[in-house]
Amino acid sequence: MGNVINLNRFRKRAEREASAKQADANRTKFGRTKAERSAAEKQADQAKAHLDQHRIDREERP
Repeated sequence: MGNVINLNRFRKRAEREASAKQADANRTKFGRTKAERSAAEKQADQAKAHLDQHRIDREERP
């Protein structure tokens, strides 16, 4: 007589592996690290500040 196996354990393991594979694909497709996001935001803020410093305010003539 063979050993009794729990099929739920194998089904759940397969689902976890498939989910992990999908999550890895999503991370590479959509994800950026928090450091990358904050660096991009900081760079955008610096660029905006640089442009604002060089702005010439002129009064409109009617």
